[in-house]
Amino acid sequence: AYGISKAEAEAGLKAISAETGMEFVIIRPPLVYGQGVKGNFAAMMRAVARGLPLPFGAVTDNRRSLVGLDNLVDLLVTCIDHPAAANQTFMVSDGEDLSTADLLRRLGAAMGKPARLLNIPPALLGAAAAMIGKRAVAQRLLGNLQVDISHTCRTLGWKPPISVDEGLRRTVQGAIR
Repeated sequence: AYGISKAEAEAGLKAISAETGMEFVIIRPPLVYGQGVKGNFAAMMRAVARGLPLPFGAVTDNRRSLVGLDNLVDLLVTCIDHPAAANQTFMVSDGEDLSTADLLRRLGAAMGKPARLLNIPPALLGAAAAMIGKRAVAQRLLGNLQVDISHTCRTLGWKPPISVDEGLRRTVQGAIR
């Protein structure tokens, strides 16, 4: 329902633009992280910070796109002034897709704490999640969700100014304050 409502909003925006001549820019971000992040990302941060063992050490073949808040803001600012941005749809990410295990390890490194990862096979994790009614949670942790930012980079001459590691460091630093 969420994805459908977003698609309907985009279609409505394009229709208004066609009728009025108003320019639009659509930005489609994946999971956004940064200072004050909430939800599942914050829960992962808390688990790593507490040194809890997490069963995701073997989840290395999936790839997830993320975007740090600083990179998202940089793209928004770029779109405001760039003449090629008008009436375009852009995907945005940090430009480096991570596995769940890699994300947790790098999050731990940003915190100065090792991520304690157990090597449980992803198929077993997925089956266990399905048995307890958490199939959607398992999909977010075990599955792929990549976005292709090549159109964004090519059209706007844009590249993410902040690396994943720096974005994670800033996120952690903001959580400690």
